[in-house]
Amino acid sequence: MSERMTVLKTYKLFIDGKFPRSESGRSMEVRTNAGDVHLCRASRKDLRDAVEAARRAQPGWARATAYLRGQILYRVAEMVEGKRRELAEAIAATGGKSAKAAKGRKTLSPEQEVTLAIDRLVHFAGWADKYAQVLGCNNPVAGPYYNFTVPEPMGVVAALAPDDRPLLGLVSVLAPAVVSGNAVVAVASSTHPIPAAIFAEACATGDVPGGVVNILTGDRSELLPFVASHRDIDGVIAINLSAAEGATLRKGVAENLKRVSIHEGVDLADKNTCEHPWWIEPLVEMKTMWHPASV
Repeated sequence: MSERMTVLKTYKLFIDGKFPRSESGRSMEVRTNAGDVHLCRASRKDLRDAVEAARRAQPGWARATAYLRGQILYRVAEMVEGKRRELAEAIAATGGKSAKAAKGRKTLSPEQEVTLAIDRLVHFAGWADKYAQVLGCNNPVAGPYYNFTVPEPMGVVAALAPDDRPLLGLVSVLAPAVVSGNAVVAVASSTHPIPAAIFAEACATGDVPGGVVNILTGDRSELLPFVASHRDIDGVIAINLSAAEGATLRKGVAENLKRVSIHEGVDLADKNTCEHPWWIEPLVEMKTMWHPASV
């Protein structure tokens, strides 16, 4: 009987609902407990392609009902649930649970991280038809008018996942942006990118419209200046960036005035910190409307 052949997998980018290779032809090796794994290394051109796909998809996603956006995010959580074992193995294989104790945070097993990521997706799915009531208001004004302030999606948001807790970090920056009607270009953890690549497969089978979620793997320090300077990215959300990365991002956005929300020193396992609508608030614009009122 012949020996069974093992087909090695190369994880690709996720852009516009498809899985293309990098236009540069580059790839990177990630060393795991089971051997080296290859992933595509995104280039500046790949980032531009992802932003263009997000821009095309965002108006339709913003027009979708809050109920539908919540249901699709919940469907993604179901798909992640189906990949629970694969994701836990990917986190463990690259040492994804390191760096927690060093930062004084609660240590999570890979299985616990996947569980928290699923819970966080479900949590933000539940905010889809509720955050507007929390962030918006009926303003008291003098005169025969009604005055309403309502949140609207910002547009295209770049989501930068941290290196520690790669799956939970990705979900924590992606879910608040998506549920509020934005299209997202996410940059995965540079050191532990495999969970993000598997999460992209869950999005592809989770009814997410093409272009609403785009996930790039590669060197974050290489892509960060282009994220900051790209004029068609309306906002950035990031968690636990290094001081140098934060400085690069803030310096770049000073020219184009995109909104930047960097959550510093966050323990992603803390639900009280990471699961509330104030993670959505920096990713929306407030629109105020006046309407005549009968006297």
